[in-house]
Amino acid sequence: MGKTLIEWVKNPDGSQGFTLNSKTGCLNGCPYCYARKLANGRLKPLYLANHEIATGSFQVSQGRPIEPYKDPFYPRFWPERLEEPYKIKKPAGIFLDDMSDWMGNYWPEEWTRQELQMMKDNPQHRIYTLTKQPQGLIKWSPFPDNCWVGVTATNEHQFVEAGYWLNQIEATVKYLSIEPFLERIPVEGFPLPSVFNWVIIGAMTFRGGINGIYPQLTPMPYGNRDTLQPKIEWVEEIVEAKDKAGIPVFFKNNLKPLFSIPEDEAPIHPEFGKARYKIPEWAYAKRGTDNWLRQEMPEE
Repeated sequence: MGKTLIEWVKNPDGSQGFTLNSKTGCLNGCPYCYARKLANGRLKPLYLANHEIATGSFQVSQGRPIEPYKDPFYPRFWPERLEEPYKIKKPAGIFLDDMSDWMGNYWPEEWTRQELQMMKDNPQHRIYTLTKQPQGLIKWSPFPDNCWVGVTATNEHQFVEAGYWLNQIEATVKYLSIEPFLERIPVEGFPLPSVFNWVIIGAMTFRGGINGIYPQLTPMPYGNRDTLQPKIEWVEEIVEAKDKAGIPVFFKNNLKPLFSIPEDEAPIHPEFGKARYKIPEWAYAKRGTDNWLRQEMPEE
């Protein structure tokens, strides 16, 4: 378990939280997956050394069986890592399984059961979860009070699926992660307050080889990386609906290029002074925050 750079993973006191990967690997097949790149890069020797794989989920690719023991991103279990939250007494925010999809239909139920038991045994911690397979959530509902249940939606279809399944479960916090934001998501008329407590919005961050796949997005640099930015109208539409419903919104830092203009043309904001980025009022943080970009958290 280590400190995370994921902005929205916060400890209850507001400081930066942690990641814990008791499951690694995934079979969802997303072309922009950062975890697959890591698993096939610097983490490859470590992952290949773990032979505790999800043996009931062997897949076939192009008519040939995948060789899971030779694939570092094949689903693996690390039960010893579930002991780490027990050693931390100070309340922590922990993102569970950011190197996999914890609700993937390829996981043995016993592995998921062990993760949920860890949550129940450590109510002082806030456990963030995220899945692209929300149909698996209903089996485990109601969730422990300290489990924040999130679903990723990159397009309209996934948004509708996320809303449907989150509406079927019980959890203290149910949230939507729109990252990467790949297409317009019409939210007008959707019963937002009864389904979501929080929404996270982010761009796609990548390094080469993916730009042409998403012609509807705009490539923009962000530090030493590249991003594909959604249309600002898509973001504004989501924010207007969330504000009307009273739902907190968290913009990831990788959205900053979406609002960028030359620094000498940036306006003076009444609360933050001269900004490096020209961004609309609905994207500014409230007074008293460290970051000018809007990054709100839900109340527990």
